[in-house]
Amino acid sequence: MAEFQFDWVDAFSDRPFGGNGCAVVHDGASLPVEVCTSFVRETSLVECTFTGPSDVADIKVRYFLASREIPFAGHPTLATVAALKDRGLTKGSSVTLETGAGIVPVQVNGDLIEMTQVAPQFGERPDPALVAAAVSLPVEAIVGAPQKVSTGLPFCITVLKDRAALDAARLDVEALARLTASLGAAGTDMMEPFLVALEGASAAGDTYSRLLMAPPSPPEDPFTGSATGAMAAYLWKHGLMQKDSFAAEQGHGMNRPGHARVTRVGSADAPTGVRVAGQGFVLMRGAVDLPTEA
Repeated sequence: MAEFQFDWVDAFSDRPFGGNGCAVVHDGASLPVEVCTSFVRETSLVECTFTGPSDVADIKVRYFLASREIPFAGHPTLATVAALKDRGLTKGSSVTLETGAGIVPVQVNGDLIEMTQVAPQFGERPDPALVAAAVSLPVEAIVGAPQKVSTGLPFCITVLKDRAALDAARLDVEALARLTASLGAAGTDMMEPFLVALEGASAAGDTYSRLLMAPPSPPEDPFTGSATGAMAAYLWKHGLMQKDSFAAEQGHGMNRPGHARVTRVGSADAPTGVRVAGQGFVLMRGAVDLPTEA
């Protein structure tokens, strides 16, 4: 057993209890997978990060759900940098993170933290009827063709016709399994459908999104930074977003409003990256005793 310092950060929020929480365990990157996933389940958060030294970047970051390790996640990246900044562990206005998806550069401008996600990868287009069934909606609620898109973590980006459809969505776990099975091996690493309405939850927003999650994760993610980057790439590629930079909102229906500024790097047809920016509020600081062996 060893003691680790941790910070609990509400990411994509400038206030407590907004956005999406993430516990950042400092110097815990060498912990076993079973210990890290157990810690996530103990917190009841969607994701937590564990940091450590890196030979190729300023710091190494490992990302965990309650069920498994994933290569990258957006709100935990922002939370990690907010925690490092709060502890005086960042130098200057930039920091690089070694992640499972590659090196992620992050800029720190006052309270604003901006990550540059990797160039989007556009993958399979699943049957819209299967996607609609997975979120308990009629297929007519979907605009265009859902598509697997990744800027570090793959999501099934699904644009809905209006806020009413977005609010009505409910996850059907059995139908989600059929959707994943339909993609074969390509579906094994894909997260749940990321649902998007082309209107804000508030007057300040351009888009409003939801991510409904399967057990053992909590039922819904308050703000999904990795999916927001993938969603932006999808909207630009398919001509659904004319702005080079826009305001993305999520979590308002959970009373955890989150906000991000999303900016394209490169052309709409072939972006070379996606910048996702927001604030992080450090809610708690403390120490946790964790086993160093599974």
